[in-house]
Amino acid sequence: MYVATKGGERAIEAAHQWLGEMRRGDTEVPELSVAQIREQMTLAVNRVMAEGSLYDPDLAALAIKQARGDLIEAVFLIRAYRTTLPRFAASLPVDTDRMEITRRISATFKDVPGGQILGPTFDYTHRLLDFALMADGNAPRAESREADGSPSPHILALLDRDGLMEPLAATDETPPDLTREPLEMPASRPLRLQALARGDEGFLLSMAYSTQRGYGRTHAFVGELRIGACAVEMDIPELGFAVEIGEIELTECETVNQFNGSKTEPPQFTRGYGLVMGQSERKAISMSLVDRALRWEELGEENTGAPAQDAEFVLYHSDNIQATGFLEHIKLPHYVDFQSELELIRKLRREAGSDDRQEAAE
Repeated sequence: MYVATKGGERAIEAAHQWLGEMRRGDTEVPELSVAQIREQMTLAVNRVMAEGSLYDPDLAALAIKQARGDLIEAVFLIRAYRTTLPRFAASLPVDTDRMEITRRISATFKDVPGGQILGPTFDYTHRLLDFALMADGNAPRAESREADGSPSPHILALLDRDGLMEPLAATDETPPDLTREPLEMPASRPLRLQALARGDEGFLLSMAYSTQRGYGRTHAFVGELRIGACAVEMDIPELGFAVEIGEIELTECETVNQFNGSKTEPPQFTRGYGLVMGQSERKAISMSLVDRALRWEELGEENTGAPAQDAEFVLYHSDNIQATGFLEHIKLPHYVDFQSELELIRKLRREAGSDDRQEAAE
């Protein structure tokens, strides 16, 4: 039960003004623009877009600025704005085989068709502070790599071709839309993947890490990790064909996992899958590991009791907006609730004290 905070609207207005002052910071320092955030804090922008379920770098950059760099608050702002947008059409599934790749690596094969592309990555940096970044100046330009427009088949197709990889289940069924319908259990794999795709990166990282440390049946290899732009197409009924309406940057990860086989299936490799908006490879890899851990039942494996194998635990606790709302509401006024608890404790103490004195007298 809530009661009004002392000061009411005037106190809240003053808090908003103070927040704006703290957001701006020292006025002697040039203000950070939305364009600067969009262009120079791209990984933060990508995370906000992914967990906010809205691909718009400008709005994500604005949300980061408004939230003073609090990415979960920025995600909250994006999701709230997203609910105001009308939905008038649906795009076709993106074809990641036609991705204009900026980064593509495999931990399973050294030589792959199309070659491995390291791309922009922290993997080979020394993790030492670069104090040159504190000085003004232009960064060195990387050599440009023009996309030739040719398809880039997935590396796991090499295992697929030899029958060593589990076949992909084909279905024409339209998956439920998590942004329009509440999550229900049991959740199908498409619904689970949606929840993981917009789940909190830190939570998924912890779950994925737990599977690698033995809390699950996941010992995975990164079959392929690719980052690049994919065309977004939409069917136009009046035209009778699909037209491209834009492009979206995606990170896709497919992991290769062992499978001993069953009564109906021979020993083969199984898949874990992750697909995330923007460049977010840590999230995509984590997602693919958790996806594989959650598939224990459909693959006829044993549930070892690992947290990452519990779909209800993972999916109901991966959403950082729900978690934030539930956690932060306890800082709101609960005066009446606490007074009732306080009175109960005092009553119990009085009763216990009275019983103690009576026993001493006897």
